[in-house]
Amino acid sequence: MTERLRPRDLALLATESPSTPMHNATVEIFEPGDSGFDYSRLVELISDRIAFVPRYRQRLQTVPGRLANPVWVDDPDFEIGYHVRRSALPRPGDHHQLRELVARIASRPLDRSRPLWEIYFVEGLEGGRVAVLTKSHQILVDGRETVDIGQVLLDTTAEAPDLGHDEWQPRGRPTALGLALGAVTDTLERPATAVHTVRANAESAARTVSSAAHKVGGVAGALAGRSPVHGSPINRPLSQQRRFLAIRTELAVYKQIRSVHGGTINDVVLATIAGALRGWLMTRTESMAGVRTIRAMVPMSVIDDDLEATSLGTQIAGHLVNLPISEASPVVRLHQVSYGFQAHKETGRAVSARRLAGIAGFAPTTFHALGSRVAAAEARRGFHLSVTNVPGPQFPLYAAGAEMVETYPVHPLLPEHTLAVGVTSYNGGVFYGITADRDAVPDVDTLGQCLLESLDELVETASGARKRAPRGRRKGERS
Repeated sequence: MTERLRPRDLALLATESPSTPMHNATVEIFEPGDSGFDYSRLVELISDRIAFVPRYRQRLQTVPGRLANPVWVDDPDFEIGYHVRRSALPRPGDHHQLRELVARIASRPLDRSRPLWEIYFVEGLEGGRVAVLTKSHQILVDGRETVDIGQVLLDTTAEAPDLGHDEWQPRGRPTALGLALGAVTDTLERPATAVHTVRANAESAARTVSSAAHKVGGVAGALAGRSPVHGSPINRPLSQQRRFLAIRTELAVYKQIRSVHGGTINDVVLATIAGALRGWLMTRTESMAGVRTIRAMVPMSVIDDDLEATSLGTQIAGHLVNLPISEASPVVRLHQVSYGFQAHKETGRAVSARRLAGIAGFAPTTFHALGSRVAAAEARRGFHLSVTNVPGPQFPLYAAGAEMVETYPVHPLLPEHTLAVGVTSYNGGVFYGITADRDAVPDVDTLGQCLLESLDELVETASGARKRAPRGRRKGERS
């Protein structure tokens, strides 16, 4: 029996355009050591584990006449060698060269006539390291039927269990008549299906007719009741090319800041980003007149029976927070960010970072995918930037015996959003992956430097050598 594409996934598919490919990616760097981890071992590993994510061997099949949403069908021509690709940097490849490769791969849309994913094995990194870049469409990973393939490839020990290849055979392809009859049956049994289908077809037609993507986005936003994002220097029409920036910081630093100023690690991360945006915009001599905050969409993990369940034990809900880019004091920025999350903390729905990090397997890749889905679905709320911060396990993970030493999320850009930020904490590190439009943000390296300087500012406020203003009156002191 075929499964029909759900309306919310069809809406994500309709959002996609040449300038806004809607796929998530993760770039992971491994230390092979004596494991023998190479392209052949990666193919073998994926062959062993792909049975856990059966959607990765399916593709979309449209219904004749678009009578109903497309359905997922087994790909009779599935070839793992097409999806798992080999690449290399000129030795010794550095981080800058890897970032350029990641940016080019992230810029290319996935082929809709095949299963919507790709994995690249990248050789030639300095020090004998290798990188694995996974790339999956947003509609592929919903956290309910399918988790991200990156989650099932990693083990907690170097001795990976041999699960063996499964004897998969594609199910027969449905006929055009069968698809049409299924569409009619669904419409009769669920009248809402017809409404969703008509709406999706109308959106698709509107995008095809208009050649100006930003005008289409404005019309679609007005029809959907989406609030415009006025006055922000990071909301502009997009090109078809991307830049990518990867930054590693140390988790101990964030813990030190939290221990002095209170709040959470997430608060410190968001305050760091706020300071980075402030510094970066000032280096660009951007006019800050009237722009006091950057409104960020921060997907948060919650327990809420009213939201769609996931296989991870929690749901993901969007939370809006204002990043105070006009505030000069790093401590005041941190307190303002903490206050912005206070309402979320007081709902009783919030899930602690410690609980998330304890989920079996490497859940951050799936949580990042779900976070970007939430951001896309919440675009009508009129934010300027999406930031997804996911806590991961604080112990090493392995792929075919090779230790993963770094991991960076690569988030898609929403229409007219020139930046997106993903953050993953893992094994003592906090890893930032910043996706930027290539034309609108030619100085993404400057933004990275400003992020490190913003973190240094917060560290300085938490150091023992820094003089602090006294809080409250001392005992016996008179006014």
